[in-house]
Amino acid sequence: MRSNSLAAIFLLTSLTLVALTVPSTSKAASFNCDARNLQPDEKTICDHRALNDADVKMVTTFDLLSGLLAMGSRGTLQDEQAVWLKKRQACNADAACIKAAYDERLKALDGTYRRINRPL
Repeated sequence: MRSNSLAAIFLLTSLTLVALTVPSTSKAASFNCDARNLQPDEKTICDHRALNDADVKMVTTFDLLSGLLAMGSRGTLQDEQAVWLKKRQACNADAACIKAAYDERLKALDGTYRRINRPL
């Protein structure tokens, strides 16, 4: 139980440090906000700090989990991410829909983290 708590603290600390070091103006975590060919959902994310922050948290969590998972599980995680991305893109410029998509994905990633087998 103690190792699970320490792992959770480490993950949250890592996410916080990464979030604090990401520039806040022209770059979201997973794409460049200055790109000319942004999709409507990406433009909305760039225009809303809370959505940009959610993007930072999601991509950081995804990257950390990718490094912790075995190959088969990592492939599943990547497939789930691709499905989620299509769902987020379907929101177009609807900020509430995008926020709900991030909330759902972060909850799913948290569940994946909690299911990782850890040594006792």
